[in-house]
Amino acid sequence: MRSWKIYAVCAAAIMTLAGFVAGQDGPMRGSGPTVARPKPDAAGPAAPDLPKIPSRLKKEATLDVSALPSFKSDVDLITVDVAVLDNKGHFIPGIPGGNFRILEDNVPQKIQKVELGEAPMTVAMVIEFSNLFQQMGTASWYQTLQLAWGFASTLKPEDYCAVVAFDMHPEILTDFTTDKSKIQEGLQRLQIAAWSEANLYDALTDTADRMSGIEGRKAIVLIASGRDTFSKITYDQTRKALQQSGVPIYAIGLMQALRIMAESRMGPIQQMDFLQADNQMRTFASETGGQSFFPRFEGEFPSIFQAVHQALRSQYVVSYTSSNKMHDGAFRKLKVELVNPATNEQLPMKDEKGKPIKYSIVAKAGYKAPRAVE
Repeated sequence: MRSWKIYAVCAAAIMTLAGFVAGQDGPMRGSGPTVARPKPDAAGPAAPDLPKIPSRLKKEATLDVSALPSFKSDVDLITVDVAVLDNKGHFIPGIPGGNFRILEDNVPQKIQKVELGEAPMTVAMVIEFSNLFQQMGTASWYQTLQLAWGFASTLKPEDYCAVVAFDMHPEILTDFTTDKSKIQEGLQRLQIAAWSEANLYDALTDTADRMSGIEGRKAIVLIASGRDTFSKITYDQTRKALQQSGVPIYAIGLMQALRIMAESRMGPIQQMDFLQADNQMRTFASETGGQSFFPRFEGEFPSIFQAVHQALRSQYVVSYTSSNKMHDGAFRKLKVELVNPATNEQLPMKDEKGKPIKYSIVAKAGYKAPRAVE
């Protein structure tokens, strides 16, 4: 209880400071959209160069994917993005295609092609925007947004990106676009949080569901605390939905800085809250073929965004035709291995000096089979 009082005092101080900077205008707490509107300047109205407030992402709303590239192929042809990383998280290039093995529901599959993925990407940046999230400090929050923009700006001209923020509800701030200025405008709207809620499960599944129909390379970059307050769906339902969507999640947890400030005063309940938040982010990433990061200091962000960008761009794309011809809509488990074809044993790796190195294989846990049209 004492630690929560400390959090409340910190949050109140930060919000008071933010109100003073904005000309004594505090965060909006009235009716209207849950994600805070752009902060007005001293003259009164919002800056004219900011975009109009888009409608909230409701159940019937959709991310506009009409302009995105689409591809048609054999429904039984499966593609799996695979990243092979050394013990420092660096991508390992030059692995021959003959060393890859894929098991679908424990049945070995015949691989048709292995190549490096360089196709255009579709990325949704999903960002938590709540009061608790900003307790680490206003300056740190703006630095986070600047670094997020730094990641978005490194995308190639043909890559699509969307910005989705969430508190009590998810809201599209910028729909999928190749226009970097629109992405920047969406991030500029995130200034002063109006609420302390964070419906992580709803935001993730909503975005992943809308991206599931997009062909080609795609990913969700999640910047959040990992906590969920009162989503409509449960944690287990979220895991299942994310696995079936086929969209890898790259999760960046931002509770560590808050933990540094309070860990000496936290009781067992609060410590469990932190651990649960981290484990949820880690699980969502690993089960969808992404990665998770838990920075403790601002200086770690540049290397994290660089690692995410490298992981998204540098991957092996493994294609195979499933031996299971049943179009039943069932979830099929996948496992990717590196083996020596001669011995069928795990493939060893060595560094430039010939020393053995440990490596990890990052790939999605499975996919949902197509359903026959009746």
